[in-house]
Amino acid sequence: MISESQFEHAEDFIDALSACGRHSFATSEAGYALGTTPASVKQSLNRLHRQSKIASPMRGFYVIVRPEYRSLQCLPAEQFVPALMNHVQQSYYVGLLSAAQYHGAAHQRPQAFQVMVSQPRRSISCGRVRVDFFVRRNLTDVPVHEFNTPRGVIRISSPEATAVDLLGYQRQVGGLDQVATILSELAESIDPSRLAIVAQHAPVTWAQRLGFLLELVDEHEAAAPLKLWVGQTARDYTMLRADGPKNEIRRNADWKIIVNADVAPDI
Repeated sequence: MISESQFEHAEDFIDALSACGRHSFATSEAGYALGTTPASVKQSLNRLHRQSKIASPMRGFYVIVRPEYRSLQCLPAEQFVPALMNHVQQSYYVGLLSAAQYHGAAHQRPQAFQVMVSQPRRSISCGRVRVDFFVRRNLTDVPVHEFNTPRGVIRISSPEATAVDLLGYQRQVGGLDQVATILSELAESIDPSRLAIVAQHAPVTWAQRLGFLLELVDEHEAAAPLKLWVGQTARDYTMLRADGPKNEIRRNADWKIIVNADVAPDI
């Protein structure tokens, strides 16, 4: 345990944290350990920041940048997001394209690490690393899987929850072509019965679009239980492309979908 005024130099402080397996700290913790004025602490931390030994994804919160990540000028997002969310005392899970990647269903690494939260939060940039936050209602009801990283455990939406969210945030993940492509890969990890249960914690319109696209990519088995639930629940037709044109190409009665966009997955 680090005691007050234990270290004379900030370098010694971060070395001690690293030796204990720590990779992040708050400004207040550094001030306590160094036992000096806030101005002096800020000066010391700024010097380490210029040397790329630490980085600050958020004001008042620092990560220790190991030599192998100096080119990033930060830690990879998955290695500091759990500690950051604990620092701000906010629930989270990694979702959308970032979650799909964990489940082996992303063609390419997303440009930003995508995190779902219960309250609005600005995107953050740390060196070459970017984290985008998206508000998700009923966040704590969404099932997650835990994955190990070199810096601890991170919460990732389950394959079923990832599939549902992709249709709720279709514009933020690159559009319907991208969503359909990912679903074609994600489907093998989806439990059809669980998918129907998870969908109940999101708007039914998301489930309508999801089922339509699953059948479009010939994943009828994954869609079957969901189709039963949508048939019992959906009362109105909804646009396939949520932000698309109002002109109707055709209608799909099974999913109550107004097809207002052609979808061309890269399969």
